[in-house]
Amino acid sequence: MDKQKIIVIAGPTATGKSSLAIELAEIFNGEIINADSMQVYKYMDIGTAKPSAKDLSRVPHHLIGIAEPDEEYTAARFRSDAVKKIEEISGRGRTPFIAGGTGLYIRALTEGLFKGPKGCGELREGLRKEALEKGGPYLHGMLKSVDPVTASSIHPNNTVRVIRALEVFKLTGKPISEFHREHGFSEEPFDSLKIGLAIDRERLYGRIEERVEMMINSGLIGEVQVLGDRGYAWGLKPMCALGYKEISMYLRVECGIEEAKALLKRNTRHYAKRQLTWFRRDPEIRWFSPDEKNGIIELVKEHLK
Repeated sequence: MDKQKIIVIAGPTATGKSSLAIELAEIFNGEIINADSMQVYKYMDIGTAKPSAKDLSRVPHHLIGIAEPDEEYTAARFRSDAVKKIEEISGRGRTPFIAGGTGLYIRALTEGLFKGPKGCGELREGLRKEALEKGGPYLHGMLKSVDPVTASSIHPNNTVRVIRALEVFKLTGKPISEFHREHGFSEEPFDSLKIGLAIDRERLYGRIEERVEMMINSGLIGEVQVLGDRGYAWGLKPMCALGYKEISMYLRVECGIEEAKALLKRNTRHYAKRQLTWFRRDPEIRWFSPDEKNGIIELVKEHLK
């Protein structure tokens, strides 16, 4: 039986993935599944650069604004949700497009996830308390001492992933990187065409500068304030994400607005570099500039034959 064909649009932030996905979906009778780990959350629109109401009206989008900011949303849950949406979209005779910059989500969908040990609530809670008391980098240091391979691929502030890696090690005595190596991420449940968007560094950094200014001018400060007013703790994973962390620092009078903007621009540049490093490891990705739309269209057309 032939595998379901899907098209993945990946790459660093601010390269135009969403716009390209919409254009391709319009041409090829498609619907878009979000693969951005922040766009799954409700009330977080400006800082996550969610598609506008106009864009959402052009093409059906899925897995946007489906989780509360204080709700855990994992790569495994994304994979389950995305697989269901792919079945629904293909069942309507339409083409599934997956667009986003969260490499772990895309790998989980296209290559599978290893089945690790079930979580231990008591152990996880203890690690969370340590993170609150001693800080995320302390926990990251613990992980580095037992699993340097995994530690090198996780940002010190990504406490959720650090805790999961430590949990696996403590429960099994085996680093999570060893499980990953044994699994091989080779399930390939779909016939995937992976398109990567990349632009030169100077142009990318210019786009990041513009995006940050646009977010501030569009009301990002008010969006973060409303989240705080709703009772979402500043320490929640989504509240520590790009844009929300820096603006919350400003709202807590830990820095001025110009410093917050400078931090956000710097942190976004660093994030884009990490994304590119992740995606460059995938030999299946075909890389294009956003200006090479005709070549991308021909490639998609060939894939869908």
